[in-house]
Amino acid sequence: MFLGKLNVGMVLLAAILLFSACTPTGSIVILENPNGTGFTMNLTKFHGTNKCQLSLAAGDVLQVEVSRSGGEMGLVISGMRGSEPYAGSSLPARIFTIGISETDEYVFRVSGENATGRITVKNLGKKAE
Repeated sequence: MFLGKLNVGMVLLAAILLFSACTPTGSIVILENPNGTGFTMNLTKFHGTNKCQLSLAAGDVLQVEVSRSGGEMGLVISGMRGSEPYAGSSLPARIFTIGISETDEYVFRVSGENATGRITVKNLGKKAE
């Protein structure tokens, strides 16, 4: 009887340890612009993934600013219809732009491994033709 309860306890302990290893650690704070044209993700010793969504139109240009003081950060931008205008891992500190070719709802997935820094995304509007 005691041996059966011990086995159940061991299984529960293993499950708790397994699930706690899968949860994100550190912190991430996502601040969206009130006008819906961008957001800032502030990461502190973040390990895991998180996401934010933004509606974009064909011809929009995004400015992405990455500042990193520790760890590794990645960013993937994908549309609900399957387009993927950007995918990058081990992002260095820099500013770059991305052209959007399709009107869609876009998901911005950030990943971190002990990441400390900031990712700011701004919709600059339509590119000049």
